[in-house]
Amino acid sequence: MSSREQSFVSRGSAISVRYVALLALFSDHAAGVLHMHTVSRRKVVAALAALPIVNACASRGPTAADRHFTPSGLPLRRVTVAADRVIRTDVGLRPYRNSGFVLRADRLADKLLIHNYGHGGGGITLSWGTAHLAMEMALASEHRRCAVIGCGAVGLASARLMQQQGWQVTIYARDLPPETTSNIAGAQWSPASVFDRNTVSPAFYDQLESALQLSYKHFQRLVGTLYGVRWVSNYMLNDQPFRENDLLGRFAHLYPELRDLGTDEHPFPAAYARHFNTMFIEPPVYLQAVMRDFFAAGGKIVVREFAAPADLASLVEPVIFNCTGLGSRELFGDQELVPAKGQLAVLLPQEGINYLMIYNGIYMFPRKDGVLLGGTFERNEWSLTPDPVAGARIVQEHQAFFRDMEDPFSDYPSQAR
Repeated sequence: MSSREQSFVSRGSAISVRYVALLALFSDHAAGVLHMHTVSRRKVVAALAALPIVNACASRGPTAADRHFTPSGLPLRRVTVAADRVIRTDVGLRPYRNSGFVLRADRLADKLLIHNYGHGGGGITLSWGTAHLAMEMALASEHRRCAVIGCGAVGLASARLMQQQGWQVTIYARDLPPETTSNIAGAQWSPASVFDRNTVSPAFYDQLESALQLSYKHFQRLVGTLYGVRWVSNYMLNDQPFRENDLLGRFAHLYPELRDLGTDEHPFPAAYARHFNTMFIEPPVYLQAVMRDFFAAGGKIVVREFAAPADLASLVEPVIFNCTGLGSRELFGDQELVPAKGQLAVLLPQEGINYLMIYNGIYMFPRKDGVLLGGTFERNEWSLTPDPVAGARIVQEHQAFFRDMEDPFSDYPSQAR
């Protein structure tokens, strides 16, 4: 056993059962005095990750060593950040409105037109919820056939819910997965950057709460490898005390294990930390799975672009769901709808990173196809061209953050505390 591992195990006056079990894993004898072999760092981490959190004394508080694990018992590992580990740069335009998303029914010639767009950075999060509310508007009609315009997360959710009501559904879209904005979303289940709190009305908050409750319930049915949805620990970090958070304050019941942490309860180089759990969606897996469900239920997709409302009016379907996202600005003249450019540096996948991190405007989300590093939100920026200056800043700031993070299993000691 290395001196670093011995130091880690011996921290604190009480040693939890998981560390005792770790020692036993490498014992030569089923009973008696433990004799340790030299073990690799990978084996130590794998053993710890597999063990449940069971403390020797249930009544005691957390030990110093506990801060290196999530509440679910997974080790908090440092992300290896370097410019030569960047495998691609993704750029997307979030469809943002200060007053929040649009969800309403209109008439277009003899058609029932239901708008469902403008979800900002919360399109995947809100998709099943706003689609459910839109579905209720459609079910008030006598029709049983519809067109869905758009094949991102909101469009697919809308199409599937209408199929489940027995409707015949055709999706019309210019772009299909994997070429949609939804494919490059961070996809943390949380309505991030959806509205301006100083602009929205009380009625919007009521609609938002309904959509969140519905979506929260639906996504839980999809948890598992088939849809690429899982629960994960989130760490919101700051160098200053947290300001009042409207989302966490209003919707705390949607964020399990929500708590503030002391500096001895986490390994991150930040003075203030807040933990909560969210679902986390892998868009490349999730979107393909929902599309498979759509086709299996008899759905059809037509690749088509619409230049004006009159083009929509020419469709044969009597009910139309407008899920065009940013396209609604030109298609329906919504000048409040603007792009919010987001740029991601995507690192090589790294085994053992099982948490999300948000710190001072940057964030790290680990997906199976790569570790996402983000940190831009540029309103009214239409360019999809990557900004090399922003890309370098994102990498450098994450590199500095993780360099200073404590990781007792790492070969490279941190500069923190």
